[in-house]
Amino acid sequence: MSAAPVSESRPIRVLVVDDSPFMRHTIRRILTSAGGFEVVGTAVDGVDAVRQALALRPDVVTMDVEMPRMDGVQAVRELMASLPTPVVMVSTLTRRGAEVTLQALEAGAVDYVTKPSSDSQDLYALSESLAAAVRRAAVARLNRRNGRTPPPSAGHTRQAGTMLPPPDGTPATTLVVIGSSTGGPPALTEVVSHLNPETPAGYIIVQHMPPHFTAALAQRLDGLTPLSVREAAEGDAVLERRILVAPGDYHLRVSADRKVRLEQSPPRHGVRPSVDVTLESVAPVFGRHAVAVILTGMGRDGATGARLVEDAGGVVIVQDERTSVIYGMPKAAKESVQRAVEVPLHAVAQAIDTAVRVGVRR
Repeated sequence: MSAAPVSESRPIRVLVVDDSPFMRHTIRRILTSAGGFEVVGTAVDGVDAVRQALALRPDVVTMDVEMPRMDGVQAVRELMASLPTPVVMVSTLTRRGAEVTLQALEAGAVDYVTKPSSDSQDLYALSESLAAAVRRAAVARLNRRNGRTPPPSAGHTRQAGTMLPPPDGTPATTLVVIGSSTGGPPALTEVVSHLNPETPAGYIIVQHMPPHFTAALAQRLDGLTPLSVREAAEGDAVLERRILVAPGDYHLRVSADRKVRLEQSPPRHGVRPSVDVTLESVAPVFGRHAVAVILTGMGRDGATGARLVEDAGGVVIVQDERTSVIYGMPKAAKESVQRAVEVPLHAVAQAIDTAVRVGVRR
């Protein structure tokens, strides 16, 4: 059983979970002021959160990460097992906060926002991001398996303690760019863990995330595949068997000599890094040997870039609606091109392998 569907005719009912009275008050005030929300209850820890969620059946839960008795990650797991409900994590902008938030996203949370410091500018930023995240969560499609994303299965997951050779330095002649937003981290876990390590391609991941979070994401993904995964740095070469993750707060472009160029030009679609920015640079450099993969996410980021990739002779792959947490970015990309390969999440890695190998023979 899951929470009732959200109707546009009524406010989004929210349960606020945080052990800090200040944050509970702040989140309640932000949502009330934004309009379209009803805070139906508050909870002080994970145990209280699960109990109140079962009683109140909110549309969305905002969940603190670090709490006494039961932390946010365990609370998400228990909530997904008993009453699958969209959860937005409220995390500190630190490496530790990023790592724990990624665990919560893999456990079933659909989105996150970063906690402010006490200054007014940070509180204003939270006001903007929190209302948007809760609205996204209210329309999110939870995975059929008790709301959770399945763990990697029968893929190419790296075994603990296994030593693997680094990329051999071979420049990539084919480049796969994977773009994602809301629901992206669990989707990336599924795709990356099933990538064929023998596929002759380089990879760039553009996930809408702030600093610290992209580094933590790269580290987690690195343990799921024989491929090398790391956060991209200025001047990195695009190599076969290497996955570069665009760093938070930077756009990533690929130059004509196939090197990474990081920049802080204005956000595109309200985000930085932007999938479109990366694809716009990749299309003319890699041409028919470019593959654009657009996974779950809200909005249109990636649609313009996908069209440029197709116009250059490359391939566009999109995640289907049924398996997308939010079918915004994949739908926009599909509608922007003539021919998109649309597949469920579990088939994305195979579709990438096929696209690369067909492209190599062309």
